Amino acid sequence: MSVRQGFLALLSEQPMNGYQLRQEFERRTGGSWPLNIGQSYTTLNRLHRDGLVETVDDQATDGDPPSVLASHRPAERFHLTESGRETAVSWWTTPVHRGKAERDELAIKIALAVTVPGIDVAAVVREQRSETMRALRALTRAKRDVDPLADRARALILDAQIFAIEAETRWLDHVEATVAATPQSERPKRNTR
Repeated sequence: MSVRQGFLALLSEQPMNGYQLRQEFERRTGGSWPLNIGQSYTTLNRLHRDGLVETVDDQATDGDPPSVLASHRPAERFHLTESGRETAVSWWTTPVHRGKAERDELAIKIALAVTVPGIDVAAVVREQRSETMRALRALTRAKRDVDPLADRARALILDAQIFAIEAETRWLDHVEATVAATPQSERPKRNTR
């Protein structure tokens, strides 16, 4: 999810300023994606540039249309334009595509380890498994401290992180079994020129 889409979703409820958007974004994503205030206002400026939001003139009398101001002071609140509303609805109704995988440092490290001569792949996997298990224990402890009814967003984010770590553990098991099944003679040898 991009911050852009998250802000559009939040603004579909009510007008907010950059600080409020940042606070709500972090609260509703369970604090899993911290934002700095500069990122909030940069995102808002881009949304404004793209015609998806406009500023609310809090000085306007009832019935006056919201004005679009050139400068965005921290107290300014933003609301969605019609195009912004359509974009937010489209985001909710469009599935997240999993086509192109993001770069995964661990997968790249293991791929290189099995192709670079002289690397003890089993040792690399052991070290990673140790770190993965440490992360799983930390997430599990964090999950115990969350009331799933009072903080549903945080609980769901932690669940997603735990499931991802569990999947990583299964993948490391697979790597270990695959490497163990590969005869030593078929593994790359260090070039001794």
